[in-house]
Amino acid sequence: MPDQRHSSGAEPGKHTRYALLEGSPGDPWRASSPPIYQTATFEQESPEGFGRYDYARSGNPTRETLERHVARLEGAVGCVALASGVAAITAVTRLLVPGDRLVAHLDLYGGTQRLLSCLAGERGIDVVHADLVDGDLDALSPGTRLVLVESLTNPLWRAPDLRAIAARCRAIGALLAVDATAMSPWLQRPLSFGADCVLHSATKLLSGHGDVTAGVISSASEDLHRRLAFLQNAEGSGLAPFDSWLLLRGMRTLGVRVDRQQESATRIAAWLARRPDVRAVHQPSLPSHPDVLRHAAQAEGPGVVVSFETGDEERSLEIVRRLQRFAIAVSFGSVDSTASLPCRMSHASVPPELRALRALPGDLIRLSIGLEDPADLMADLAQALAAPSLRASPSPAPEGRRGRWTPVSM
Repeated sequence: MPDQRHSSGAEPGKHTRYALLEGSPGDPWRASSPPIYQTATFEQESPEGFGRYDYARSGNPTRETLERHVARLEGAVGCVALASGVAAITAVTRLLVPGDRLVAHLDLYGGTQRLLSCLAGERGIDVVHADLVDGDLDALSPGTRLVLVESLTNPLWRAPDLRAIAARCRAIGALLAVDATAMSPWLQRPLSFGADCVLHSATKLLSGHGDVTAGVISSASEDLHRRLAFLQNAEGSGLAPFDSWLLLRGMRTLGVRVDRQQESATRIAAWLARRPDVRAVHQPSLPSHPDVLRHAAQAEGPGVVVSFETGDEERSLEIVRRLQRFAIAVSFGSVDSTASLPCRMSHASVPPELRALRALPGDLIRLSIGLEDPADLMADLAQALAAPSLRASPSPAPEGRRGRWTPVSM
């Protein structure tokens, strides 16, 4: 019986597109929830050749359902699902050989920075760190093989010009890999701006429930997808069936979750920005954000995370300790709100020389906003900020962090 859900002829709305799943291939029972094929091997009809599936590392119906779903949402020719976000970044770097040049933006997730440092030291990859947001693109010179950026950088939430970087990559023959973890395809599809592949730590917004560790890479070309699928199989980094099912389940509610969470994040960012006891707030919904126009031109929302500075590292530490409705945890994007100190937690592994280059504020607090009532979250932040021992006024922010900016020409 053919699937009638796609037969009306009209283009479905955004929420409908994101909720629809095509089901598992060959499933005779048409389960409304995709079945979990929790098996290591598949029985073959003959010893003379393999069927569609033979060994779970090489292919699994549950994982393939997930991969088709993600590829459709990204507008990609294919997707590979891997064991973590870092596994996804590692797979992209495996496209390089010793002597190749990789250019990465300065402000990246700490685990990515750690991986790139290992690449330079152990695999002979020429890793160049450059400012691809405020600086010019001279670092993207002929001979560069791969460019890696985050579409909204973690944890300062800056927005590189994806169109300009993609055009420069095409001109020099480099691949552009965009880590869009902070956005999800609900808010941004970098392939539409010319990226060659887009990757996510699916642990975060795509899953949304803090119960699975996963990564995905979606490709714009068949050739690139085949190369990444080969690495997924050859290196055994594919996502397990049950984790694939958990991720699929989480993605069914992606739109409603992100809409609600970023609405709350926007309210909280504006509330923090009005407080005299907060030194600076980083969130691209704010008019003071240096990339507010650029981000608005390449995304459909600011995301669910807010970072702010207090002016004093010990004060920030005490504020996070006093929070009651925010769990102290790394990662972001879950339905539960969390707080962290990036310099001491998610970005603690950044090599000292890179930490000096990126000037990440030691007093920075990162808040991932969940589904709780924003009034409750603001009340919790208010009590933590207003502790008697913490009421000293923060020192003035440096000129570059006072929210003064020049509109970006689009």
